[in-house]
Amino acid sequence: MDISAARPRALRAALFTALCLLLSTASHVLLSGRQLPVPVVGAAGAGVFALAWALAGRAPGAYRYGPVAALLVPLELALGAAFGAGQDTCYDADGHPLPGALGAICGGSGVGTPLARLAGPGCAPWLLLAGHVAIGLLAAGWLARGERALVRLLLAAAAAAFRPLRAVRATVPAPAPRGRAVLPVRLPAAPSGPLLLHSVVRRGPPAPPVPA
Repeated sequence: MDISAARPRALRAALFTALCLLLSTASHVLLSGRQLPVPVVGAAGAGVFALAWALAGRAPGAYRYGPVAALLVPLELALGAAFGAGQDTCYDADGHPLPGALGAICGGSGVGTPLARLAGPGCAPWLLLAGHVAIGLLAAGWLARGERALVRLLLAAAAAAFRPLRAVRATVPAPAPRGRAVLPVRLPAAPSGPLLLHSVVRRGPPAPPVPA
């Protein structure tokens, strides 16, 4: 299968985006205690998908961990800064909407309200920093080794699931082929003697010239 085709490439990019965005938003909301504006999350998802599309053109496991981590960790930190800016624009320290906030950024709703209730405000900023760095490292590990490991796990699970069926199929005898019987064709016996018994010469040497 050509992994650079549109459908496999889009599927890999969507899976990577869902993984990174879920980890980023969940950790940011849990550590900050405030929900995230939906448009900010949507814009971040579009950016992550574009990056994943650019990186999904090579086979799983073709990237080395170090260069990918050097790319993804700063981008994850920038994503955390964008989340924090969206929260500061739309919500106060207690997670309540601010009056006069930009409607295009806040969107009238947020993401992560249940998680925001689990953690109180005032968490240390270095926790957010450590969380986003850890997510960047995990995302780099997914691109470097995670997809190949997932493919191997799925293949092993499929082989284990179909193994009993193959054992049952091996015990069932194969049905005899059905069809009309073909009668043997008898050919006439070849003569046992030589094919040519006699040879007669009908032409002799040219006649001598007749004297005038």
